[in-house]
Amino acid sequence: MIRVLLADDQALIRAGFRALLQHTDDIEVIGEALDGEQAVSLAATTHADVVLMDIRMPGVDGLEATRRIADNPNLAGVRVLILTIFESDEYVYEALRSGAAGFVVKDTEPADLIQAVRIVAGGDALLSPSVTRRLIADIAARGRPGKAATDYPLDRLTDRERQVLTLVGQGQSNDEIANTLFLSPLTAKTHVSRIMTKLAARDRAQLVVIAYETGLVIAGARAQP
Repeated sequence: MIRVLLADDQALIRAGFRALLQHTDDIEVIGEALDGEQAVSLAATTHADVVLMDIRMPGVDGLEATRRIADNPNLAGVRVLILTIFESDEYVYEALRSGAAGFVVKDTEPADLIQAVRIVAGGDALLSPSVTRRLIADIAARGRPGKAATDYPLDRLTDRERQVLTLVGQGQSNDEIANTLFLSPLTAKTHVSRIMTKLAARDRAQLVVIAYETGLVIAGARAQP
């Protein structure tokens, strides 16, 4: 059973998500938080697997709450799925940097939301190639500065792994990476897994952030097809 905590300051939204998720056989809503501080506290006491986290909440917002959860070793098994309206939300990139496993828009289809919770609970990042490309475009438009490559141990990567990381950052799926580099999909997946291990990345979402901040992906540059 996947244990889900809802964190949103709007009671109507929480009620809607609760009603939807409770109708599945493998998901249980184990609590509701009205703000980020309460979300962090309940994530610990309820042993939640997934926190469905709104960004804009009073007091401690979803960004800070996500950061606190990600930085707490006792909450290493808690995955944060951000609720947002992507087109207008300027905090998505910061949420991924803070440790979020991915994000969904609030008006997503019910079946897609349920699948998103399952994907994140299973340890994968919910960051589709199309959304990744839009995220990179958003980064470019806002002109966010990146960190120096020395902030991450890229020297641990082989040349091939650097190529793969670049393509992950550009939003390519494992199948697309395999086609671009003439690899099998399994080999591409293995490369991604090894890169995550070497860079101590939580998930694929964090690899996108690392690729941008180290300059492997240049904001504003055209992604490879």
